[in-house]
Amino acid sequence: MTELIRQIILFLPKLAASLAIFLAFWLSSYLLKRLMRPLARNSQLNPDALKLIQQISSAVILIFGLITALGTLGIDISAIVAGLGLTGFAVGLALKDILSNLVAGSLILIYRPFRRGDRISVSNFEGTVTEIDLRYTTLKDKEKKILIPNSFLFTHTICIIGEAGVKIITK
Repeated sequence: MTELIRQIILFLPKLAASLAIFLAFWLSSYLLKRLMRPLARNSQLNPDALKLIQQISSAVILIFGLITALGTLGIDISAIVAGLGLTGFAVGLALKDILSNLVAGSLILIYRPFRRGDRISVSNFEGTVTEIDLRYTTLKDKEKKILIPNSFLFTHTICIIGEAGVKIITK
């Protein structure tokens, strides 16, 4: 019993340091998001692309913080990284549709074939673009809200209906 208490007392500083490191990374991620908000308002950049940059940078900082905190605890990170190779392959196959939506969403945000406020028609769906997200593009049509997966938009013909006529974007 006393050996267990001694081991716990020896482990507490590592645990406290690990939690402090992760908290510092979480706080820096939060501050980065807060600092990027004024940039998004005052910038000529696409707000959806800035949102994508915010999300990616926040995730990278948190993952790096988690790895650093685990290393501080004494966990062998190299074994975890080695195990992630095979796991990444299996997860990639399992999440194929989600990953294709993420890649298509990123490409839509970069190339901007349509923007918020544009009225588009794709397949049997038509509406005004209200939001472009990494996974879905949201259309609003009268009383309906339509969520279209970005991979669907990327592989089908899109008609942009506007004042200057119709602009057709093919796959």
